[in-house]
Amino acid sequence: MRRRALLDALAGTLLLAVGMGFGRFAFTGLYPQMISDRVLDLHGGALAASANYAGYLVGALLLAWRHPWQPAALCRVGLLGSLACLLAMAVAPDIVSVVPLRFVAGVASALTLVGASLWLLRGDHHPQAAPLLYGGVGLGILLSAELIAAGQALGGHSHFLWLLLAVAAALLGLPALRALGPTTPTLVSEPLAPPAPALPTGRLVGLYGLAGFGYIITATYLPLLLQGGPVAVAPLQLWAAFGLGAAPSCFLWHNLRERLGTRRALTLNLGLQAVGVALPALDASAGTCLLSALLVGSTFMGTVTIAMAAARAESAHKPHLAAWMTASYGLGQIAGPLLASALHGHYQHFAPALLSAAGALALAALLSLPLRRAPAT
Repeated sequence: MRRRALLDALAGTLLLAVGMGFGRFAFTGLYPQMISDRVLDLHGGALAASANYAGYLVGALLLAWRHPWQPAALCRVGLLGSLACLLAMAVAPDIVSVVPLRFVAGVASALTLVGASLWLLRGDHHPQAAPLLYGGVGLGILLSAELIAAGQALGGHSHFLWLLLAVAAALLGLPALRALGPTTPTLVSEPLAPPAPALPTGRLVGLYGLAGFGYIITATYLPLLLQGGPVAVAPLQLWAAFGLGAAPSCFLWHNLRERLGTRRALTLNLGLQAVGVALPALDASAGTCLLSALLVGSTFMGTVTIAMAAARAESAHKPHLAAWMTASYGLGQIAGPLLASALHGHYQHFAPALLSAAGALALAALLSLPLRRAPAT
């Protein structure tokens, strides 16, 4: 049973590597190449990014509207949808076709994330199931970034690179599809840890939306921050470093949540993330951007790991909470690129957008703190 549970957790890793790391975040790595190939410009890229996050929001609202869903079916639809969008991007000629494709990819990503969480993390599960699952996002970012770098070294156009990503994602997704099987996975029993004090639902949903706004500007524009500057680090390798930080960080934040509790772990996580987001606004050198990539990469999926654990603790009497949190996250992600595009158009610099995002993360960190009770009189 323990071996089966571990295999299911690894299948969850692959699900999110494809549905999120490839289907959702590979666009960030390919964004500069698509601009160079005149498929997009900066404004068109912002529209495509926001369309993706709008799709993510619609997928989350769809999941919140009706319950229960069959988790394995959600995973299949999300995974196949992500693969179809990757393949279609290989023939998308311009912004008119890219925007709707990124919207559909966003819907597919939401179905995959929520579906995989419901499929794997119910009841008693393998002790490392949660960090293995969410670590798949970072793994997918890292693998897709390195595949893009390899394709660029061969002189590939962005359309060829999308095709390369689609083939690789299909190879990763096939074992996950087989693992889903016709029924819910068999899960192992483990002693349940004492639950951490829960955040009020409204505050949890609100700070999660701020976290979505706070990280997404870095996650959308990171490879562009060094464009035109001294090339001490290849811009695409910044994005690979982002994924490299994200993949193992889920284990760290999972353990910190168990030791510190939800509130303290979130405060630490969001505070570090705010610092990482702000760094390139203060100094856009290669070293600072690399440090920013590692800091934000090693915290943004930690936020998901901690917050979704809090949502699962409430799932018995609030079954829609994870979907509403995902919707709030999606709203923040829609606002981020649109604000960044507007501020960049006005100031010709990303610093104001990055500082706004860091401020949102700092506010989220404050919201995760407990309210002080007034002293008794």
